[in-house]
Amino acid sequence: MNNSKCANTHKRRRPKRIIRCIYVVGFMDLFGVSMIIPLLSHHVKFLGASPTVAGIVGSTYGILQLFSSTVVGSWSDVVGRRYSLLTCLLLSAFGYGLLGLSTSIALFVLARIPVGLFKHSLSICRALLSDLVSEKERPLVMGHFNAASSVGFILGPVVGGYLTEHEGGFYLSSFVCAVIFFLNAGLVWMLPWSETLNHRIDANANSKTKTSKTYDGLKNSVQQNCSDKDYIRHPNAPAVHSRANGGWGWRDMSIFQSAWRQLTSVWMRICMVASSDMWDVFLVRLLMAVSIMLYYSNFSLAMEERFQLTPKMTGYLISYSSMLGALAGCLVGPVTHLYGNNMYALLLHSTALTCTLIFLYATAPNVWQVLLTSTFFAISTTIGRTCITDLELQRGGAQASGTLIGAGQSVTAVGRIFAPLLSGLAQEFSPCGPPSLGVLLGLLAVGLLFMRTPKWDSNTKVKDKSPKQ
Repeated sequence: MNNSKCANTHKRRRPKRIIRCIYVVGFMDLFGVSMIIPLLSHHVKFLGASPTVAGIVGSTYGILQLFSSTVVGSWSDVVGRRYSLLTCLLLSAFGYGLLGLSTSIALFVLARIPVGLFKHSLSICRALLSDLVSEKERPLVMGHFNAASSVGFILGPVVGGYLTEHEGGFYLSSFVCAVIFFLNAGLVWMLPWSETLNHRIDANANSKTKTSKTYDGLKNSVQQNCSDKDYIRHPNAPAVHSRANGGWGWRDMSIFQSAWRQLTSVWMRICMVASSDMWDVFLVRLLMAVSIMLYYSNFSLAMEERFQLTPKMTGYLISYSSMLGALAGCLVGPVTHLYGNNMYALLLHSTALTCTLIFLYATAPNVWQVLLTSTFFAISTTIGRTCITDLELQRGGAQASGTLIGAGQSVTAVGRIFAPLLSGLAQEFSPCGPPSLGVLLGLLAVGLLFMRTPKWDSNTKVKDKSPKQ
Protein backbone atom coordinates (compact mmCIF):
# COMPACT_ATOMS: atom_id res chain seq x y z
CA MET A 1 0.00 0.00 0.00
CA ASN A 2 2.74 2.43 0.96
CA ASN A 3 4.65 1.65 -2.22
CA SER A 4 1.56 2.33 -4.36
CA LYS A 5 0.98 5.63 -2.58
CA CYS A 6 4.59 6.62 -3.17
CA ALA A 7 4.26 5.68 -6.82
CA ASN A 8 1.12 7.78 -7.20
CA THR A 9 2.77 10.72 -5.45
CA HIS A 10 5.81 10.35 -7.70
CA LYS A 11 3.62 10.37 -10.81
CA ARG A 12 1.81 13.52 -9.67
CA ARG A 13 5.09 15.28 -8.92
CA ARG A 14 6.62 14.66 -12.31
CA PRO A 15 7.95 18.10 -13.40
CA LYS A 16 6.05 18.30 -16.67
CA ARG A 17 6.81 21.99 -17.17
CA ILE A 18 10.57 21.61 -17.26
CA ILE A 19 10.29 18.47 -19.43
CA ARG A 20 8.27 20.38 -22.02
CA CYS A 21 10.83 23.17 -21.95
CA ILE A 22 13.57 20.63 -22.64
CA TYR A 23 11.57 19.45 -25.67
CA VAL A 24 11.62 23.06 -26.93
CA VAL A 25 15.39 23.25 -26.34
CA GLY A 26 15.88 20.07 -28.40
CA PHE A 27 13.68 21.38 -31.21
CA MET A 28 15.47 24.73 -31.41
CA ASP A 29 18.89 23.08 -31.18
CA LEU A 30 18.48 20.86 -34.23
CA PHE A 31 16.48 23.54 -36.05
CA GLY A 32 19.48 25.86 -35.85
CA VAL A 33 22.06 23.19 -36.67
CA SER A 34 20.14 21.85 -39.68
CA MET A 35 20.09 25.34 -41.17
CA ILE A 36 23.90 25.19 -41.42
CA ILE A 37 24.76 21.55 -42.17
CA PRO A 38 23.64 21.49 -45.85
CA LEU A 39 25.58 24.71 -46.53
CA LEU A 40 28.96 23.80 -45.02
CA SER A 41 30.47 21.93 -47.98
CA HIS A 42 29.38 24.64 -50.42
CA HIS A 43 30.92 27.37 -48.26
CA VAL A 44 34.24 25.52 -47.93
CA LYS A 45 34.46 25.24 -51.72
CA PHE A 46 33.49 28.92 -52.00
CA LEU A 47 36.49 29.75 -49.80
CA GLY A 48 38.74 27.98 -52.31
CA ALA A 49 39.32 24.60 -50.67
CA SER A 50 40.15 21.59 -52.81
CA PRO A 51 38.04 18.43 -52.40
CA THR A 52 40.78 16.86 -50.25
CA VAL A 53 41.08 19.89 -48.00
CA ALA A 54 37.29 20.11 -47.80
CA GLY A 55 37.15 16.47 -46.67
CA ILE A 56 39.80 17.05 -44.00
CA VAL A 57 38.03 20.18 -42.76
CA GLY A 58 34.71 18.33 -42.71
CA SER A 59 36.17 15.52 -40.58
CA THR A 60 37.43 17.97 -37.95
CA TYR A 61 34.03 18.20 -36.29
CA GLY A 62 33.60 14.42 -36.09
CA ILE A 63 37.06 13.88 -34.60
CA LEU A 64 36.51 16.55 -31.94
CA GLN A 65 33.11 15.05 -31.11
CA LEU A 66 34.71 11.62 -30.76
CA PHE A 67 37.03 12.76 -27.96
CA SER A 68 34.81 15.36 -26.29
CA SER A 69 31.46 13.53 -26.05
CA THR A 70 32.36 11.31 -23.10
CA VAL A 71 34.34 14.04 -21.33
CA VAL A 72 31.58 16.65 -21.52
CA GLY A 73 28.92 14.08 -20.60
CA SER A 74 30.89 13.04 -17.52
CA TRP A 75 31.53 16.69 -16.68
CA SER A 76 27.76 17.28 -16.65
CA ASP A 77 27.46 14.50 -14.03
CA VAL A 78 30.06 16.25 -11.89
CA VAL A 79 29.13 19.95 -12.06
CA GLY A 80 25.40 19.69 -12.75
CA ARG A 81 23.19 19.79 -15.81
CA ARG A 82 22.39 23.52 -15.68
CA TYR A 83 25.98 24.71 -15.56
CA SER A 84 27.19 22.31 -18.26
CA LEU A 85 24.17 22.89 -20.54
CA LEU A 86 24.54 26.67 -20.37
CA THR A 87 28.26 26.40 -21.09
CA CYS A 88 27.71 24.16 -24.11
CA LEU A 89 24.97 26.38 -25.54
CA LEU A 90 26.91 29.62 -25.12
CA LEU A 91 30.15 28.24 -26.57
CA SER A 92 28.26 26.66 -29.47
CA ALA A 93 26.60 30.02 -30.12
CA PHE A 94 30.06 31.62 -30.14
CA GLY A 95 31.27 29.01 -32.64
CA TYR A 96 28.34 29.54 -35.01
CA GLY A 97 28.74 33.31 -34.70
CA LEU A 98 32.41 32.96 -35.59
CA LEU A 99 31.37 30.81 -38.53
CA GLY A 100 29.36 33.77 -39.77
CA LEU A 101 32.61 35.77 -39.88
CA SER A 102 34.67 33.10 -41.65
CA THR A 103 36.13 34.61 -44.79
CA SER A 104 39.02 32.15 -44.99
CA ILE A 105 39.57 28.44 -44.46
CA ALA A 106 41.59 29.12 -41.31
CA LEU A 107 38.71 31.03 -39.73
CA PHE A 108 36.28 28.31 -40.83
CA VAL A 109 38.33 25.63 -39.06
CA LEU A 110 38.72 27.86 -36.00
CA ALA A 111 34.95 28.32 -35.84
CA ARG A 112 34.36 24.56 -35.96
CA ILE A 113 36.57 23.90 -32.90
CA PRO A 114 34.26 25.26 -30.14
CA VAL A 115 31.27 23.63 -31.87
CA GLY A 116 33.07 20.29 -32.14
CA LEU A 117 34.15 20.41 -28.49
CA PHE A 118 30.95 21.69 -26.88
CA LYS A 119 28.02 20.88 -29.16
CA HIS A 120 26.71 18.29 -26.70
CA SER A 121 23.57 20.10 -25.62
CA LEU A 122 21.28 17.30 -26.84
CA SER A 123 23.23 14.67 -24.88
CA ILE A 124 23.00 16.73 -21.71
CA CYS A 125 19.27 17.25 -22.31
CA ARG A 126 18.82 13.48 -22.56
CA ALA A 127 20.79 13.01 -19.33
CA LEU A 128 18.62 15.64 -17.64
CA LEU A 129 15.44 13.91 -18.80
CA SER A 130 16.82 10.66 -17.43
CA ASP A 131 17.29 12.43 -14.10
CA LEU A 132 13.72 13.67 -14.03
CA VAL A 133 11.73 10.52 -14.80
CA SER A 134 11.55 6.97 -13.55
CA GLU A 135 13.00 4.04 -15.47
CA LYS A 136 9.58 3.04 -16.82
CA GLU A 137 8.79 6.56 -18.03
CA ARG A 138 12.20 7.09 -19.62
CA PRO A 139 11.54 5.52 -23.07
CA LEU A 140 8.33 7.55 -23.47
CA VAL A 141 10.00 10.84 -22.57
CA MET A 142 13.10 10.10 -24.65
CA GLY A 143 10.90 9.22 -27.63
CA HIS A 144 9.03 12.51 -27.38
CA PHE A 145 12.31 14.41 -27.09
CA ASN A 146 13.70 12.68 -30.18
CA ALA A 147 10.48 13.47 -32.06
CA ALA A 148 10.66 17.16 -31.16
CA SER A 149 14.34 17.31 -32.17
CA SER A 150 13.63 15.54 -35.46
CA VAL A 151 10.93 18.06 -36.37
CA GLY A 152 13.49 20.82 -35.91
CA PHE A 153 15.94 18.95 -38.14
CA ILE A 154 13.28 18.71 -40.86
CA LEU A 155 12.26 22.38 -40.79
CA GLY A 156 15.75 23.85 -40.44
CA PRO A 157 16.99 23.16 -43.99
CA VAL A 158 13.88 24.84 -45.41
CA VAL A 159 14.65 28.09 -43.58
CA GLY A 160 18.37 27.78 -44.31
CA GLY A 161 17.69 27.27 -48.01
CA TYR A 162 15.45 30.35 -48.07
CA LEU A 163 18.10 32.52 -46.37
CA THR A 164 20.83 31.42 -48.79
CA GLU A 165 18.87 32.87 -51.68
CA HIS A 166 19.78 36.32 -50.37
CA GLU A 167 23.21 37.90 -50.74
CA GLY A 168 25.55 36.63 -48.04
CA GLY A 169 23.05 33.91 -47.22
CA PHE A 170 25.54 31.60 -45.50
CA TYR A 171 26.71 34.31 -43.14
CA LEU A 172 23.13 35.30 -42.38
CA SER A 173 22.21 31.67 -41.66
CA SER A 174 25.20 31.32 -39.33
CA PHE A 175 24.24 34.41 -37.35
CA VAL A 176 20.61 33.24 -37.12
CA CYS A 177 21.86 29.88 -35.82
CA ALA A 178 24.01 31.67 -33.22
CA VAL A 179 21.01 33.73 -32.11
CA ILE A 180 18.94 30.55 -31.76
CA PHE A 181 21.57 29.05 -29.45
CA PHE A 182 21.67 32.26 -27.39
CA LEU A 183 17.88 32.08 -27.07
CA ASN A 184 18.20 28.44 -26.02
CA ALA A 185 20.70 29.47 -23.33
CA GLY A 186 18.23 32.09 -22.11
CA LEU A 187 15.48 29.49 -21.95
CA VAL A 188 17.73 27.14 -19.96
CA TRP A 189 18.59 30.03 -17.60
CA MET A 190 14.89 30.63 -16.90
CA LEU A 191 13.87 26.97 -16.50
CA PRO A 192 12.15 26.14 -13.17
CA TRP A 193 15.15 24.24 -11.83
CA SER A 194 13.68 24.18 -8.33
CA GLU A 195 11.25 21.52 -9.61
CA THR A 196 14.12 19.11 -10.16
CA LEU A 197 15.61 19.21 -6.65
CA ASN A 198 13.39 16.81 -4.73
CA HIS A 199 12.02 15.03 -7.78
CA ARG A 200 15.38 13.75 -8.98
CA ILE A 201 16.19 12.23 -5.60
CA ASP A 202 12.74 10.60 -5.45
CA ALA A 203 13.00 9.26 -9.00
CA ASN A 204 16.42 7.75 -8.44
CA ALA A 205 15.32 6.29 -5.11
CA ASN A 206 12.86 4.05 -6.98
CA SER A 207 15.69 2.46 -8.94
CA LYS A 208 18.31 2.60 -6.19
CA THR A 209 18.18 -1.13 -5.61
CA LYS A 210 18.80 -1.75 -9.32
CA THR A 211 21.99 0.31 -9.46
CA SER A 212 24.59 -1.49 -11.51
CA LYS A 213 28.15 -2.46 -10.67
CA THR A 214 29.33 0.29 -12.95
CA TYR A 215 27.75 3.00 -10.87
CA ASP A 216 28.78 1.29 -7.61
CA GLY A 217 32.36 1.59 -8.80
CA LEU A 218 31.81 5.18 -9.80
CA LYS A 219 30.37 6.03 -6.42
CA ASN A 220 33.18 4.36 -4.49
CA SER A 221 35.80 6.12 -6.59
CA VAL A 222 34.22 9.52 -6.16
CA GLN A 223 33.81 8.89 -2.43
CA GLN A 224 37.58 8.70 -2.02
CA ASN A 225 37.91 12.27 -3.29
CA CYS A 226 34.79 13.95 -1.89
CA SER A 227 33.95 14.37 1.77
CA ASP A 228 30.50 15.82 1.09
CA LYS A 229 27.97 13.00 1.56
CA ASP A 230 25.37 14.81 -0.51
CA TYR A 231 27.79 14.92 -3.41
CA ILE A 232 28.22 11.14 -3.32
CA ARG A 233 24.52 10.47 -3.12
CA HIS A 234 23.65 13.02 -5.77
CA PRO A 235 26.00 13.31 -8.78
CA ASN A 236 24.34 16.60 -9.67
CA ALA A 237 25.27 17.97 -6.27
CA PRO A 238 26.65 21.43 -7.19
CA ALA A 239 23.40 22.33 -8.91
CA VAL A 240 21.38 20.84 -6.04
CA HIS A 241 23.23 22.84 -3.42
CA SER A 242 22.77 26.03 -5.37
CA ARG A 243 19.05 25.43 -5.95
CA ALA A 244 18.52 24.66 -2.27
CA ASN A 245 20.15 27.96 -1.35
CA GLY A 246 18.22 29.92 -3.96
CA GLY A 247 21.24 30.41 -6.22
CA TRP A 248 21.82 29.05 -9.65
CA GLY A 249 25.15 27.27 -9.37
CA TRP A 250 28.06 29.20 -10.87
CA ARG A 251 29.37 30.62 -7.57
CA ASP A 252 28.59 27.49 -5.55
CA MET A 253 30.36 25.32 -8.06
CA SER A 254 33.56 27.37 -7.73
CA ILE A 255 33.38 27.23 -3.92
CA PHE A 256 32.61 23.55 -3.39
CA GLN A 257 34.60 22.09 -6.25
CA SER A 258 38.06 22.95 -7.40
CA ALA A 259 39.07 22.41 -11.00
CA TRP A 260 41.24 19.51 -9.87
CA ARG A 261 38.32 17.76 -8.20
CA GLN A 262 36.25 18.16 -11.34
CA LEU A 263 39.02 16.69 -13.49
CA THR A 264 39.63 13.73 -11.20
CA SER A 265 35.91 13.00 -10.88
CA VAL A 266 35.46 13.14 -14.66
CA TRP A 267 38.49 10.90 -15.22
CA MET A 268 37.31 8.29 -12.71
CA ARG A 269 33.85 8.14 -14.22
CA ILE A 270 35.26 7.65 -17.70
CA CYS A 271 37.65 4.95 -16.46
CA MET A 272 34.86 3.07 -14.71
CA VAL A 273 32.69 3.07 -17.83
CA ALA A 274 35.66 2.02 -19.97
CA SER A 275 36.45 -0.89 -17.65
CA SER A 276 32.83 -1.99 -17.16
CA ASP A 277 31.18 -5.00 -18.77
CA MET A 278 29.27 -2.91 -21.30
CA TRP A 279 31.30 -3.69 -24.39
CA ASP A 280 28.42 -5.65 -25.90
CA VAL A 281 25.96 -2.74 -25.74
CA PHE A 282 28.47 -0.32 -27.23
CA LEU A 283 29.43 -2.81 -29.94
CA VAL A 284 25.79 -3.25 -30.96
CA ARG A 285 25.47 0.54 -31.12
CA LEU A 286 28.57 0.79 -33.33
CA LEU A 287 27.52 -1.97 -35.72
CA MET A 288 24.01 -0.60 -36.18
CA ALA A 289 25.22 3.00 -36.47
CA VAL A 290 27.56 2.07 -39.33
CA SER A 291 24.88 -0.12 -40.91
CA ILE A 292 22.31 2.70 -40.92
CA MET A 293 24.88 5.21 -42.20
CA LEU A 294 25.72 2.86 -45.07
CA TYR A 295 22.01 2.72 -45.93
CA TYR A 296 21.89 6.51 -46.29
CA SER A 297 25.41 7.05 -47.65
CA ASN A 298 24.64 6.73 -51.38
CA PHE A 299 20.84 6.77 -51.29
CA SER A 300 20.39 9.58 -53.83
CA LEU A 301 22.99 8.19 -56.22
CA ALA A 302 21.56 4.66 -55.99
CA MET A 303 18.02 5.90 -56.68
CA GLU A 304 19.27 7.65 -59.80
CA GLU A 305 21.32 4.71 -61.11
CA ARG A 306 18.87 1.93 -60.23
CA PHE A 307 15.49 3.55 -60.95
CA GLN A 308 16.35 6.76 -62.89
CA LEU A 309 14.76 8.78 -60.09
CA THR A 310 15.32 12.54 -60.27
CA PRO A 311 17.02 14.32 -57.33
CA LYS A 312 13.74 16.14 -56.67
CA MET A 313 11.80 12.89 -56.25
CA THR A 314 14.59 11.45 -54.12
CA GLY A 315 14.38 14.54 -51.93
CA TYR A 316 10.66 13.97 -51.45
CA LEU A 317 11.35 10.36 -50.47
CA ILE A 318 13.98 11.41 -47.92
CA SER A 319 11.65 14.06 -46.47
CA TYR A 320 8.88 11.47 -46.20
CA SER A 321 11.18 9.12 -44.32
CA SER A 322 12.35 11.92 -42.01
CA MET A 323 8.78 12.89 -41.15
CA LEU A 324 7.96 9.28 -40.29
CA GLY A 325 11.05 9.10 -38.11
CA ALA A 326 9.89 12.14 -36.18
CA LEU A 327 6.39 10.72 -35.73
CA ALA A 328 7.83 7.35 -34.69
CA GLY A 329 9.30 9.02 -31.61
CA CYS A 330 5.76 9.22 -30.24
CA LEU A 331 5.33 5.46 -30.74
CA VAL A 332 8.25 4.50 -28.52
CA GLY A 333 6.26 4.74 -25.29
CA PRO A 334 3.30 2.59 -26.44
CA VAL A 335 5.63 0.01 -28.01
CA THR A 336 7.74 -0.35 -24.86
CA HIS A 337 4.53 -0.70 -22.85
CA LEU A 338 3.42 -3.43 -25.26
CA TYR A 339 6.71 -5.25 -24.57
CA GLY A 340 6.28 -4.85 -20.82
CA ASN A 341 9.35 -2.57 -20.71
CA ASN A 342 11.54 -5.48 -21.82
CA MET A 343 14.07 -3.34 -23.67
CA TYR A 344 16.31 -6.32 -24.43
CA ALA A 345 13.65 -8.09 -26.47
CA LEU A 346 12.55 -4.86 -28.12
CA LEU A 347 16.12 -4.02 -29.16
CA LEU A 348 16.59 -7.51 -30.58
CA HIS A 349 13.39 -7.33 -32.62
CA SER A 350 13.96 -3.76 -33.86
CA THR A 351 17.54 -4.62 -34.86
CA ALA A 352 16.41 -7.72 -36.74
CA LEU A 353 13.67 -5.69 -38.48
CA THR A 354 16.15 -2.96 -39.45
CA CYS A 355 18.54 -5.55 -40.89
CA THR A 356 15.71 -7.14 -42.89
CA LEU A 357 14.55 -3.79 -44.26
CA ILE A 358 18.07 -2.87 -45.41
CA PHE A 359 18.22 -6.20 -47.25
CA LEU A 360 14.84 -5.55 -48.89
CA TYR A 361 16.02 -2.09 -49.96
CA ALA A 362 19.25 -3.48 -51.45
CA THR A 363 17.29 -6.06 -53.46
CA ALA A 364 14.27 -3.86 -54.30
CA PRO A 365 13.07 -4.38 -57.90
CA ASN A 366 11.12 -1.09 -58.02
CA VAL A 367 10.61 2.25 -56.29
CA TRP A 368 7.45 1.08 -54.54
CA GLN A 369 9.38 -1.50 -52.52
CA VAL A 370 11.90 1.21 -51.61
CA LEU A 371 9.01 3.38 -50.41
CA LEU A 372 7.63 0.51 -48.33
CA THR A 373 10.99 -0.30 -46.75
CA SER A 374 11.66 3.40 -46.04
CA THR A 375 8.35 3.60 -44.17
CA PHE A 376 9.17 0.84 -41.71
CA PHE A 377 12.90 1.62 -41.66
CA ALA A 378 12.25 5.08 -40.20
CA ILE A 379 10.14 3.52 -37.44
CA SER A 380 12.53 0.66 -36.58
CA THR A 381 15.63 2.87 -36.42
CA THR A 382 13.89 5.43 -34.19
CA ILE A 383 12.81 2.72 -31.75
CA GLY A 384 16.24 1.08 -31.90
CA ARG A 385 18.08 4.31 -31.03
CA THR A 386 15.86 4.87 -28.00
CA CYS A 387 16.28 1.24 -26.90
CA ILE A 388 20.07 1.27 -27.03
CA THR A 389 20.24 4.51 -25.03
CA ASP A 390 17.85 3.14 -22.42
CA LEU A 391 19.88 -0.08 -22.14
CA GLU A 392 23.08 1.89 -21.61
CA LEU A 393 21.42 3.70 -18.72
CA GLN A 394 20.00 0.46 -17.31
CA ARG A 395 23.34 -1.35 -17.46
CA GLY A 396 25.48 1.55 -16.27
CA GLY A 397 23.15 3.25 -13.81
CA ALA A 398 21.05 6.33 -14.51
CA GLN A 399 23.02 8.25 -11.87
CA ALA A 400 25.94 8.37 -14.33
CA SER A 401 23.69 9.17 -17.28
CA GLY A 402 25.84 11.99 -18.65
CA THR A 403 28.93 9.79 -18.84
CA LEU A 404 27.03 6.90 -20.41
CA ILE A 405 25.20 8.99 -23.00
CA GLY A 406 28.44 10.77 -23.86
CA ALA A 407 30.21 7.43 -24.29
CA GLY A 408 27.44 6.30 -26.61
CA GLN A 409 27.85 9.43 -28.70
CA SER A 410 31.60 8.78 -28.92
CA VAL A 411 30.86 5.29 -30.25
CA THR A 412 28.52 6.78 -32.85
CA ALA A 413 31.25 9.27 -33.81
CA VAL A 414 33.55 6.33 -34.53
CA GLY A 415 30.87 5.04 -36.89
CA ARG A 416 30.75 8.42 -38.65
CA ILE A 417 34.48 8.16 -39.30
CA PHE A 418 34.44 4.63 -40.73
CA ALA A 419 31.10 4.66 -42.59
CA PRO A 420 32.18 7.00 -45.45
CA LEU A 421 35.33 4.93 -46.03
CA LEU A 422 33.43 1.64 -46.10
CA SER A 423 30.76 3.17 -48.32
CA GLY A 424 33.32 4.33 -50.85
CA LEU A 425 34.96 0.90 -51.01
CA ALA A 426 31.60 -0.88 -51.35
CA GLN A 427 30.44 1.43 -54.15
CA GLU A 428 33.40 0.28 -56.25
CA PHE A 429 31.53 -3.01 -56.72
CA SER A 430 27.89 -1.94 -56.99
CA PRO A 431 25.42 0.85 -56.14
CA CYS A 432 23.90 -1.70 -53.77
CA GLY A 433 27.29 -2.34 -52.16
CA PRO A 434 26.91 -0.01 -49.13
CA PRO A 435 23.49 -1.31 -48.02
CA SER A 436 24.62 -4.90 -48.65
CA LEU A 437 27.58 -4.31 -46.34
CA GLY A 438 25.14 -2.76 -43.89
CA VAL A 439 23.14 -6.00 -43.91
CA LEU A 440 26.24 -7.97 -42.92
CA LEU A 441 27.00 -5.61 -40.04
CA GLY A 442 23.36 -5.75 -38.97
CA LEU A 443 23.48 -9.55 -38.92
CA LEU A 444 26.54 -9.37 -36.67
CA ALA A 445 24.59 -7.12 -34.31
CA VAL A 446 21.63 -9.52 -34.31
CA GLY A 447 23.91 -12.47 -33.61
CA LEU A 448 25.56 -10.61 -30.73
CA LEU A 449 22.16 -9.77 -29.28
CA PHE A 450 21.07 -13.41 -29.53
CA MET A 451 24.13 -14.46 -27.54
CA ARG A 452 24.04 -11.69 -24.93
CA THR A 453 20.30 -11.13 -24.35
CA PRO A 454 19.84 -14.28 -22.17
CA LYS A 455 22.66 -13.05 -19.92
CA TRP A 456 21.14 -9.57 -19.69
CA ASP A 457 17.74 -11.05 -18.81
CA SER A 458 19.23 -13.24 -16.09
CA ASN A 459 21.10 -10.30 -14.58
CA THR A 460 17.93 -8.23 -14.58
CA LYS A 461 15.98 -10.98 -12.79
CA VAL A 462 18.70 -11.25 -10.14
CA LYS A 463 18.59 -7.48 -9.56
CA ASP A 464 14.80 -7.50 -9.35
CA LYS A 465 14.81 -10.31 -6.76
CA SER A 466 17.69 -9.07 -4.62
CA PRO A 467 15.79 -6.34 -2.69
CA LYS A 468 13.18 -8.87 -1.56
CA GLN A 469 15.73 -11.32 -0.14
